[in-house]
Amino acid sequence: MNNHIQRVAHRGGSHLAPENTLAAFRHALTLPIDAIELDVHMSRDGHPIVFHDHTVDKRTNGTGNILDLDLAYLRSLNAAAHFRKASLRYSFPTGGWPEPQQIPTLREVLDLARGHVQAYIEIKPSKRNGVYGHYPNIPETVLEEVRRAGMLDHVLIISFDWPILPLIKSLEPTLQTGALVSRDVWNPHARDALDTLMGQVNALGCNWINITRDLLTPTMPTIAHNHGLKLGAWTVNNLNAMRRFAATGVDSLTSDRPDLFAKL
Repeated sequence: MNNHIQRVAHRGGSHLAPENTLAAFRHALTLPIDAIELDVHMSRDGHPIVFHDHTVDKRTNGTGNILDLDLAYLRSLNAAAHFRKASLRYSFPTGGWPEPQQIPTLREVLDLARGHVQAYIEIKPSKRNGVYGHYPNIPETVLEEVRRAGMLDHVLIISFDWPILPLIKSLEPTLQTGALVSRDVWNPHARDALDTLMGQVNALGCNWINITRDLLTPTMPTIAHNHGLKLGAWTVNNLNAMRRFAATGVDSLTSDRPDLFAKL
């Protein structure tokens, strides 16, 4: 069993507070965690913002694709507008969250994390009409913010957009990177699937594989370690699953319920 598992608050702990907000990250810092996980998009005018979806409709009181929205408009929105707490530990008479929450900038979140926890930064692709693309200069912009925060040694850059990961390494070879793995990017039933995956991730120059819990097998952490890679599992939201995955030797567990880490 891995005795040094990184405990990661997914989007700050999205079952406990409005995801990817400073309220969520501040709350996460009160819990026994080692890292926060966050998602980064770019506003139309070139600012890195911390938000998960490609549109703001589901999470805020606004509308529109982030590709079309400037920072000033994004900052005017309430990112807690549609939050409903999954945990019964807290309750609010009117539901939702007691005060509005702005969409944070990457700099704000890194400033909050610095000196306390690591940051898993997921670089998101753009998306319009079902077609994925790339935000202009997002690798360079994210790296600039990480350098400015003095957190090069305390950040893991992750992405489903695998081609961006070697680009990150070329810009900053010391930075840790990880390939996100789900069924959308990997077929576990293909011939030599696991060896192929390990070879692909090594070719990307990554340090980590971060895989959805549904694809994790008990032998996978050992195989990853034999290929010189660390392996993390996401998103693990109940205590029994945390214990089961921890016993396989994973290097990190990412959870929407980081309060459960206290019992792990």
